Amino acid sequence: MRIGGYQKLTLIDFPGTIATTVFTVGCSFRCPFCHNPELVIKSQFPALNNLEEEFFDHLAKRKGKLEGVCITGGEPTIQPDIIPFIKKIKEMGFKVKLDSNGTRPDVLRKIIKEKLVDFIAMDIKSSPENYSKSVGLIVDIQRIKLSVKMIMNSGIAYEFRTTVVPGIHQEKDFEKIAKWIKGAKAYYLQEYREMRTIDSNMKKITKGKTLDLDKIKTNIEKSFDVCGVRKNN
Repeated sequence: MRIGGYQKLTLIDFPGTIATTVFTVGCSFRCPFCHNPELVIKSQFPALNNLEEEFFDHLAKRKGKLEGVCITGGEPTIQPDIIPFIKKIKEMGFKVKLDSNGTRPDVLRKIIKEKLVDFIAMDIKSSPENYSKSVGLIVDIQRIKLSVKMIMNSGIAYEFRTTVVPGIHQEKDFEKIAKWIKGAKAYYLQEYREMRTIDSNMKKITKGKTLDLDKIKTNIEKSFDVCGVRKNN
């Protein structure tokens, strides 16, 4: 498993669970607003010093104190050994949350079928029409839609979330998203943070542009069991 690092303790990444977050290296998207370029761009991949062994040593030492592991990226499902990796964590007695962009419905199908995870969080990057613009390359939207459908019908706890980026998104994108994933248990609007990004021109793209997350929430919340806004403190 290509691991870029791990956060020893998190109280927010895995809802209701004291967890460790592990970051996988490599991604199938090139979202211009991504703030983890070192996990996405190959030339920026961190040096790997047997972090997998170190990570599992950490879990072994924290048994009885940690409850779960959040696997994020990058994009975890492009890792060829993601399923054995999850199984090893589960065998140690930890719950698992998987973060995904939905580009590998074939992998998600296996994970769901074998009941390997306890929670799935999938990023919805934009409305179907604007997906490729938001992720920085041509995307097969049917694969994304298949992943959404599988997650909604999985019986596993889940959430969908979108990082709201002025200059990339417009209010109408969220109306279309709400129509697309209507009936989802939980959908969150996440505030965009102005920081180091894959596209160095993001500050120019967002300059002078704003989107009211609370207004968007009010307009679409009837489509979901739970609809929330996550703002940066």
